[in-house]
Amino acid sequence: MTDLTLVIGNKNYSSWSLRPWLLLRQFGIAFNEIRITLRTSQFPEEVRHWSAAGKVPVLAAGELRVWDSLAICEYINEHYLAGSGWPQDSVSRALARAISAEMHSGFLALRTDMPMNCRRSVQGFQASSAVQQDIDRIVDIWNQCRERYGEDGPWLFGEFSIADAMFAPVAVRFQGYGIELPAVAAEYQQQILSLPAMQEWLEAAIQEQEVIAAEEVPDRDV
Repeated sequence: MTDLTLVIGNKNYSSWSLRPWLLLRQFGIAFNEIRITLRTSQFPEEVRHWSAAGKVPVLAAGELRVWDSLAICEYINEHYLAGSGWPQDSVSRALARAISAEMHSGFLALRTDMPMNCRRSVQGFQASSAVQQDIDRIVDIWNQCRERYGEDGPWLFGEFSIADAMFAPVAVRFQGYGIELPAVAAEYQQQILSLPAMQEWLEAAIQEQEVIAAEEVPDRDV
């Protein structure tokens, strides 16, 4: 039995839900999962049962409700991971928090033009200059982290951390939109996508039947 419940949206589309879900799965923390279908007439009422913010994900821990992905990850780190969700030395931890916060609040062009869609490969996608700037910045972050911490393990800071969970949806986006990556970034992308927990999420997303038209970027002629 567990008193943790994670309320998520559609696995195919909900990038924010993926982040804390992946952290919990990767560290083997037991939790109940409740999925609420996004963009239905019932969604507002169903999600407000869990949070007045009206968004997913939401973590319910007893009477506590936490309704932000990064805040959920912080709570999990403090109460279930004894701090191991972040790098242990203060410099690396500060950097991991900085890039996680940048992912949390930035990259608007990429989010808008490249919504996460786990079950589609968009043909002929052409990145705008703003999207390309976002892609280049993410690649730069990945390359710098792997160059600095590569000897410590295969993740951004050697061992898996909240930072990897925060960037996991980007790995899905890059794959689905056919974004060509340099070798180091491509290797890291595959490291994320090959995680058993990530494969579990992707397989479940493929099985979902709901289609949200606003999240379906059309193919283009190539």
